[in-house]
Amino acid sequence: MKIELPGSLTPYTMGEPRTYEPPPGPSTARVAYAAAHVVPDLSGDSLDWDTTLAFRRHLWSYGLGVAEAMDTAQRGMGLDWAATRELIVRSGREALSVGGRIVCGAGTDQLPPGPATLEEIVAAYTEQLAVIESAGAVPVLMASRHLAAAARGPEDYADVYGRLLGQVGRPVVLHWLGPMFDPALDGYWGSPDLDVAADALLALIGEHASRIDGVKISLLDAGREIAFRRRLPSGVRLYTGDDFNYPELIRGDAEGHSDALLGIFDPIAPAAAAALQALDGGDLTSYEEIFAPTVPLSRHLFEAPTYYYKTGVVFLAWLADHQRHFRMVGGLETARSVPHMVRLFQLADAAGLFPDPGLAAHRMRAWLTVQGAAS
Repeated sequence: MKIELPGSLTPYTMGEPRTYEPPPGPSTARVAYAAAHVVPDLSGDSLDWDTTLAFRRHLWSYGLGVAEAMDTAQRGMGLDWAATRELIVRSGREALSVGGRIVCGAGTDQLPPGPATLEEIVAAYTEQLAVIESAGAVPVLMASRHLAAAARGPEDYADVYGRLLGQVGRPVVLHWLGPMFDPALDGYWGSPDLDVAADALLALIGEHASRIDGVKISLLDAGREIAFRRRLPSGVRLYTGDDFNYPELIRGDAEGHSDALLGIFDPIAPAAAAALQALDGGDLTSYEEIFAPTVPLSRHLFEAPTYYYKTGVVFLAWLADHQRHFRMVGGLETARSVPHMVRLFQLADAAGLFPDPGLAAHRMRAWLTVQGAAS
């Protein structure tokens, strides 16, 4: 199967898919969540619930947990709180029906843009926590743009999070999303100095460790994540959100490892599950071999501006036939350039991620035609 791609003088030859059977269950060595995307209906006015939930069943079938209503689902980039609330309720019901693991993001995005008081921020988080806990999911206290704008220093973060952690009914996951994922979060935890911010977050975790399952860190800095991981209290997990360096961070070293809550696990779910199963069996050679071709893909997918990675995630889902169209909430399907998407297509094919290369090539050709870029 060949396809002519812009920028190349010779046709591109499609590779063979790499097939991975669903494992018998979740990984036993690591806890792993895939942050899942959403699919709008063709009108763009609401979500296509059948397709959105079917994709979550796909993730659960490969033994992965679902990280619901996170930034991969376009929180803060098109998905409003009303749709998010329904997404949490429906996904929680689906998780219960299949026995799937699920965490859900709690934020403050029901507040209007602009200044908010700490009291309003706590109330917004509290409202969302109630929805998540009623859905039977583990809450993720997502980083809040409102709090980033309102906080005067680490003490305000300690106050807000302390009040929230004092009321939760089960241990939660904290969330440190770097400014490459959302520029409005620069200086989160009270300082643009990442060492100072890390100290503030570790102090908060130390004070409330019994109410914290783990912390998700998305700074795209493996060394900083490892240093932070080694300072965590016993029993508090580090969930890597590093879509550049996840194989080494999940593998770990003699002093520990990271678990996973990753956007890249959305498009590479079968490969990720197979790699984790190899790790369970102590087969590090297979673990590295399975993950290796996914890393160039992920680094390209999450290249700057990183917050547009969602466009590539949905594009790959369409090419892999998880959905019937390439449309996104808020029209975000236009956020990446044609050269970026062409390279993404090639890297995904090289990783063997298209179950039907012929269909993927057909859809790529159709998309290029619409872009005015087909030969």
